[in-house]
Amino acid sequence: MNEGGTKEDRLTLELLNAIEQESDLSQRRLARHMGVALGLANSYLKRCARKGLIKIHDAPANRYLYYLTPQGFSEKARLTAKYLSSSLTFYRAAAESCTSIYGLCQKAGWQRLLLCGLSDLAEIAILRASESPVEIIGIYDPASDKKQFFSKPVWRQIADSEPFDACVLTDLQSPLATYEVLVDAVGTERLLVPKVLGLNGAAGDGEH
Repeated sequence: MNEGGTKEDRLTLELLNAIEQESDLSQRRLARHMGVALGLANSYLKRCARKGLIKIHDAPANRYLYYLTPQGFSEKARLTAKYLSSSLTFYRAAAESCTSIYGLCQKAGWQRLLLCGLSDLAEIAILRASESPVEIIGIYDPASDKKQFFSKPVWRQIADSEPFDACVLTDLQSPLATYEVLVDAVGTERLLVPKVLGLNGAAGDGEH
């Protein structure tokens, strides 16, 4: 991607993060958060509204309230994963998320985990698992032609996998879409979402 596209993605992500944290946000404060001029912040607001990523509602005293749409949550998750995956920040955040996930599994008595999505996050999850009592039985990824990943089997159908106690979402390409597939397949009780994916707003509490 060219530099201009990267900058556009970064500013869009800054805007979506700011609105998720505070709906009653003045455009001036939003511009400061994004680090751009007021006019450019307003331009990004209009662009995100046209794309269906946010909704804008009138509020008293000539103010506006901004809300992320489901499409906005999905785009925020996509941009978060895209940006984090290209930086060292991702590896630190991913490692911390996996450690937290495995701590929750230990408390719940879950040992056999199925990773869902072939990615850098799956690689980190496998490496971190070697330092914890959990066992990664393999990876589910319907789009992959690989048979193995880091010596772990890869399945294109969840039904083909070995028995597991819980699933860990590790898809970086379309995490929200995969999350929804997994909810239908295994429910939410045994589905763990690392915080690094940035799905908290759309997927409940993220890590549960």
